[in-house]
Amino acid sequence: MTTAADRALAALAAAHHGIIRLDDAIANGLGRDERRRRLSAGAWVAPYKGVYRLAGAPVTWRGELLSACWAGGERAAASHRSAAALWEFPGRRTDVTEITCPRWRRAQHRGLIVHETKVLDPADVTMVDGIPVTTPERTLLDLGAVQRRLVVEMALDNALRRDLTTHVALRGLLQRLGRRGRNGVGCLRAILDERVPEQAVPESEMETKLRRVLRGNGLPDPVPQYEVLDHGRFVARVDFAYPDRKIAIEYDSYQEHTGKLALVHDSARRNALLALGWTPLTATAEDVRQGGSRLAAAIRQIARRAG
Repeated sequence: MTTAADRALAALAAAHHGIIRLDDAIANGLGRDERRRRLSAGAWVAPYKGVYRLAGAPVTWRGELLSACWAGGERAAASHRSAAALWEFPGRRTDVTEITCPRWRRAQHRGLIVHETKVLDPADVTMVDGIPVTTPERTLLDLGAVQRRLVVEMALDNALRRDLTTHVALRGLLQRLGRRGRNGVGCLRAILDERVPEQAVPESEMETKLRRVLRGNGLPDPVPQYEVLDHGRFVARVDFAYPDRKIAIEYDSYQEHTGKLALVHDSARRNALLALGWTPLTATAEDVRQGGSRLAAAIRQIARRAG
């Protein structure tokens, strides 16, 4: 028999990935015996003590993540790679459930990773899809503890492109939390120290990888999304540039450079750059995969001629 309490809890669960809390059941008048009956009958499933999934609700990664957050207490939040998944950052994972909370006093669960810390300020937690999650800034810092530096850099560029954060906000986080020894601080600080905040951001993950490859070959950082002007008149915007040597680098994305119209457009841009004394170069995914040594050699050769 479906009661008014069951209907109210079903509506609540529908808005929370099929999940309700013990407090929700109590607030709707369900005592211990009534809760046990629903568990015994299979109407509810308890992924964690004090957290219930209603029967019929699909088992989803978001539901599992919210269950873990609620089980971790009021100050628990999705973090690290789970937070990256909610923000749709590179470095995300949905095959594990990763949270941060002050203390985890519950049983271990397969696929659950808990980071215990007393340093999780309310300012570092927000909500995404009804799930408490670390802010983009805190997520980027935490990613530095569990992912390679290149992955964190790609996630940072992703966040900047989408206006989810700023250099100022990230520097503020480091100033507040950046004591020595905190996991992820060194990685995020090193990436920011290499950046010029006023510069544009690479428009894709592959472009971020390309910049890292050029840096790894001993070249200075190129200027991303550089606008070439002719006496103030816009000529072209190139993926990367070394303006002092008039070297323009375009990443050749198959998806963005196919078809007759694209070919005509690219040819016109290339001719306009050549007419102004620029040397356009094309970088490919193969250049990135192979470490960029041939591309770096070509850049150095052109730079010597220009010099």
